[in-house]
Amino acid sequence: MLGILAGRTDLDRPLAGKSTLNRMELGTGAKSRYKKITFWTDGVDELLVKAFLESYQEIPAEIVLDMDTTDLPLHGKQEGRFFHGYYDNYCYLPLYVFCGEHILCARLREANHDAAFGCLAEIERIVAQIRAAWPKVKIVLRGDSGFCRNELMSWCENNQVDFIFGLARNQRLRRVIGQQMHEATLEWNRTGKPPRVFTEFEYSTKKTKKGGWDRERRVVAKAEHIDGKENPRFVVTSLTSQQCQAQLCTKNSAVRAATWRTVSRSSSAYSRTG
Repeated sequence: MLGILAGRTDLDRPLAGKSTLNRMELGTGAKSRYKKITFWTDGVDELLVKAFLESYQEIPAEIVLDMDTTDLPLHGKQEGRFFHGYYDNYCYLPLYVFCGEHILCARLREANHDAAFGCLAEIERIVAQIRAAWPKVKIVLRGDSGFCRNELMSWCENNQVDFIFGLARNQRLRRVIGQQMHEATLEWNRTGKPPRVFTEFEYSTKKTKKGGWDRERRVVAKAEHIDGKENPRFVVTSLTSQQCQAQLCTKNSAVRAATWRTVSRSSSAYSRTG
């Protein structure tokens, strides 16, 4: 009916209505006798990066790619529905990649996977597309401890991509910074204000059946004492002390992920009621 009203009688090329777009979303990108409209998965993936590249009038010397994930709550028995303990809800767990205010990847994933699940393939694709246009740009990859995986760090080291990732606390790391934590505690007892003592060291995780790091890497630690308790923080990075500037440790990526979570929830609510 839409095709007829628009003056188009050739139904091999129909207009895309709401239901047609829904079928396209659930499709695979392959032509089918049951679907008169299809899409190209590679083209959809490349579009966001292409728009990012075209937004620059001059090629930047350095860019920072932020990775983050967040929850997309589910309110029914949707396909791929899993309970996530951290978010205490049934949800999807989409992956986002940002550069500044630009989103380069928004990949819907099930919540029964690790936060870093599938991120290496996305970063390989994005970096390849960026370097095809900007071969000399310096790229820094940034994420929280959920992305601190040997496979991803090794790929970065082998492909001239710098990284800075959060590193989950453990007792071994706590012992390494014992002297700095003692200094922070003494300063807290003296002033009642949160002191911060920084240090760095070479570190590698222990080998386990599930893997582990294949080499030592530079870890930067912050020994902090707040509200009468210890608050140590760690990051692992390929950057030198001169390169590792404060802006590389900001929480902008988390803010942007929260924004997209709101957008995703709004669109999800619309799809249930629209």
